[in-house]
Amino acid sequence: MRVYLGSDHAGYELKTHLANHLANQGYEVVDVGPHAFDPDDDYPAFCLHTGARVVADPGSLGVVIGGSGNGEQIAANKIAGVRAALAWNLETAQLAREHNDANIVAVGARQHTLDGATAIVEAFLATAYSGNERHGRRIAQMAEYERTRQLPDLP
Repeated sequence: MRVYLGSDHAGYELKTHLANHLANQGYEVVDVGPHAFDPDDDYPAFCLHTGARVVADPGSLGVVIGGSGNGEQIAANKIAGVRAALAWNLETAQLAREHNDANIVAVGARQHTLDGATAIVEAFLATAYSGNERHGRRIAQMAEYERTRQLPDLP
């Protein structure tokens, strides 16, 4: 499976670690950047490009990393077709895949140890979407809004 990684300066060390670790686990890793540490860089470009590449490459997944993961998740979700989820433990990483068919996980490098963050990413990558009808219905509603920009009727 191809995995796209993007970060900012706060996530640079974790991204570099994950690029090596995941490649050693057999994943095809694409490092979207940054490719050098810059304490003044901004996350939006890296996260937007990560999201665009995941959407353009069906079957791939992505990881965006910053200090908290919040801004990175928001930026990635600006790309139509991205379902980025902020994960802060193993269960939220797994549920993001199982229930939401998330294709990108956001992780806060300053919120976890290196091993803890790695475990969250591994859980995300190893978990499959459940295919449950009610989850699919909800995902379809969001995709329809992305396509039309028409709010759904309230029940």
